[in-house]
Amino acid sequence: MEPNMAAVGPLKRALRAELKRRLSQMSPEEKERQCRELSRRLLSHSRYRESQRVAIYLSMPDEVQTGEIIRDLFRCGKECFIPRYRPRSNHMDMVKLMSVEEITRLPVTSWNIAQPADDETREEALSTNGLDLILMPGLGFDRKGRRLGRGKGYYDTYLQRCLSHPRGKPYTIALAFKEQICDNVPVSDHDIPVDEILYECEDGASEGR
Repeated sequence: MEPNMAAVGPLKRALRAELKRRLSQMSPEEKERQCRELSRRLLSHSRYRESQRVAIYLSMPDEVQTGEIIRDLFRCGKECFIPRYRPRSNHMDMVKLMSVEEITRLPVTSWNIAQPADDETREEALSTNGLDLILMPGLGFDRKGRRLGRGKGYYDTYLQRCLSHPRGKPYTIALAFKEQICDNVPVSDHDIPVDEILYECEDGASEGR
């Protein structure tokens, strides 16, 4: 049974607190192990291999790390786009990253997220040829593809914009620690499910939706 809309906010807040607790209890070694395995599986994934224009987040410490994936994007000659969040709004652009090396030179926001400066001109994916694939962060996910973000709505708003692009919405894959998989994620009308969640099952296999 789905929660009514009035109850969704408190349910999301409670689940965010629980997921942050789970993540805080993971050892650095376990995070690194799962990150290595998920990176390996993603790089052999048919959707990733077939995609040329890929959007990917620059990972925070409590997220599946994306450094190896970004390096592979450039090794393979793919085009790489990263988020540029606009503060005090739910607006996000996906702007082109020109090299792995420039990540260390990007300014850091008050949220401790590296991103190109607002006044820096870069190609925005939806202003040109769109995207083939978006690799999604999140705090929690369930097996139906429902995603719990950090409460700002950036990715849901961006995916709505993608629907208006001639190429339509790109395929979305969420990268998750197995500790982030929930029985049920409460959602609002504007929440857009992800197409696939890549995480490690208890038997060590990779699972998607």
